[in-house]
Amino acid sequence: MSKIPTLPGITSTMVQTPRLQMHVLSSGPADGEPILFIHGNASSATFWEETMLALPSHFRAIAPDLRGYGETEDLLIDATRGCGDWVDDLLALLDTLGIERCHTVGHSLGGVVLFNLIAAAPQRIITATLAAPGSPYGFGGCKGLNGELCWPDGAGSGGGTVNQAFVERMAAGDTTEEAGPAAPRVVMNTYYWKPPFRPAREEALLASMLSEKVGPQRYPGDFKPSPNWPGVAPGVWGPINAISPLYVGDSVERFIAADPKPPILWIRGADDQIVSDMSLFDVGTLGQLGVLPDWPGAELHPPQPMIGQTRAVLERYAAAGGRFREVVFADCGHTPYIEKADDFNREFHAHVQQG
Repeated sequence: MSKIPTLPGITSTMVQTPRLQMHVLSSGPADGEPILFIHGNASSATFWEETMLALPSHFRAIAPDLRGYGETEDLLIDATRGCGDWVDDLLALLDTLGIERCHTVGHSLGGVVLFNLIAAAPQRIITATLAAPGSPYGFGGCKGLNGELCWPDGAGSGGGTVNQAFVERMAAGDTTEEAGPAAPRVVMNTYYWKPPFRPAREEALLASMLSEKVGPQRYPGDFKPSPNWPGVAPGVWGPINAISPLYVGDSVERFIAADPKPPILWIRGADDQIVSDMSLFDVGTLGQLGVLPDWPGAELHPPQPMIGQTRAVLERYAAAGGRFREVVFADCGHTPYIEKADDFNREFHAHVQQG
């Protein structure tokens, strides 16, 4: 059973795959058309429960906790493989469950994983839905619509760019608001959705957030000193290093070249502060705003144009024979499927039913 209480209609199981033991939430008929739900950073499968339960009755929802999160076996993430560990874990899970093809949906970091899953195994995917996804070029430390590194060592991305006070509060399992801006509850209610929105299951979602594995080799990961601004470059372990543009490799080109090309629905909130062209979690933005000192300027290290990069890659995907649709919800932050559940479900259900 899940340590975090689940909603009626959600089943919690542990699934042993050839790679690791994964905690999986599921709903719907065992023989239903499968949809794989991929959660974001500082969360877990718990975030998807209402979305799973709202599906039309002939769908089967499968939502695992990714490696490094929730109750899945605590094995390290080799960040030098980019999203490779997560992709291989998910494919092993599908194999173990006997699922040949499925619909997919990924939120935030899970969207980055989904770009990589399409690049690795497009034949396994019927449709893809990207909910406020990170850029396919990764998070931080890159510029331009082609994801060029700001610095050769990836400085400005990876584990060293995460607020240390927040990491300490995560490690302590802090459920209060006493740490102010660094308190996980405050971060969640400030950035995950657009204030003053508060989710009905705030306590369960906070517990989900705090279920992430924290440590130098876990969240946020290790880092290296750098001669380049802001003085830290990615290390080799953990989730935030895994989504550094330093380790993207040829995954974007493989995504664009995917054959077949699953149709893609991209849904985001207009007021997202985490994934945007001026992300408040990107050191380029913080430098430009004067929050971080000694910013070298927009030519060397601008704010990462995350939305612009995603759109440019999806337009290349479409030009190569794929198709995508971008939907933007007004008055919505980083978690459209919770903030605007009815609107999200209408778009999402239409997408998976059209195939």
